[in-house]
Amino acid sequence: MGLEAAWNIRIGQMPAGPRNLISDVPGVTVGHCTLQDGETQTGVTAVLPHGGNLFQEKVLAASHVINGFGKSMGLIQIEELGTIETPIVLTNTLSAGTAYTALVRYMLAQNSDIGVTTGTVNPIVCECNDGYINDIRGLCVQEDHVMEALRRCGADFEEGAVGAGRGMSCHQMKGGIGSASRVASIEGKDYTVGALLLTNHARKDDLLIAGDPIGQRIPNVRLRDTDRGSCIIILATDAPLSERQLKRICKRAVVGLSRTGSYIGNDSGEIAIAFTTANRVPHYPQQSTVPLCMLHDDHINTIFRAAAEAVEESVLSSMLHAETMTGFKGRRLFSLSEFINM
Repeated sequence: MGLEAAWNIRIGQMPAGPRNLISDVPGVTVGHCTLQDGETQTGVTAVLPHGGNLFQEKVLAASHVINGFGKSMGLIQIEELGTIETPIVLTNTLSAGTAYTALVRYMLAQNSDIGVTTGTVNPIVCECNDGYINDIRGLCVQEDHVMEALRRCGADFEEGAVGAGRGMSCHQMKGGIGSASRVASIEGKDYTVGALLLTNHARKDDLLIAGDPIGQRIPNVRLRDTDRGSCIIILATDAPLSERQLKRICKRAVVGLSRTGSYIGNDSGEIAIAFTTANRVPHYPQQSTVPLCMLHDDHINTIFRAAAEAVEESVLSSMLHAETMTGFKGRRLFSLSEFINM
């Protein structure tokens, strides 16, 4: 449920899509596998850019490292080739290797040519450290959990303390998975920009909601001690963009983070990945050239604004949808929803 309907919070000026989720971009789906058992509070979230074979039909993409305190996998090839050829998997820091192996198996099962008659594959795995309320040393995420998240991908999905977001904290309160979308109208045609965030960053006192410094009114009740964590930002659109333009979209993600009060701390890794479903690159081209369509830069400001607004709302949505939780060593993180009327 969107913030305006549930909490009467209006973020930005642009209209949201029908779900106000990243899945408002046609073909994009999301799935979770949540592990919640005592001190084990973690999970996996998967994002599919489209419902077909991603290795055979890649999407144009870009990434941008806002602050490089992180252990993400697959960004080098996105940077070099400008494409994504697997789902994007999110999990906790010490489970990134397991997620990578599972994603390789998932792609091998779909493509018998990988590593035999063609090259290998570039899995995309991103992570945040949920060790504050999850026993991260327990290495509880298994390959089957990654497969379950991939199987569960759909257009309707939960936000908050679910999937990879189960053990995350944001602004020293409960964080997790947040998502939002915006509809950008350009010369009579509507395009959708969607965001999905894994939030694990920032300080309580800096928290802003639509410009209101609410964080300064929230009491210091058993908060996580510092701005240490990370934020993974996934941006999707059906607007026809080049990988150069997608890189520019990624760079605007920081606007949404800043509008919620993040200062991008030294120990916090903020990484953005953006892709478009409008331009596809076949693995086996039928001819030597690939036709691509590109929005003129003179019309891209509306897409910039849409991305910033969707990121801003996604941060708040992750916190408001997450419930208050107790986990590792009895540590407790409070939901922003308990303080929203202060």
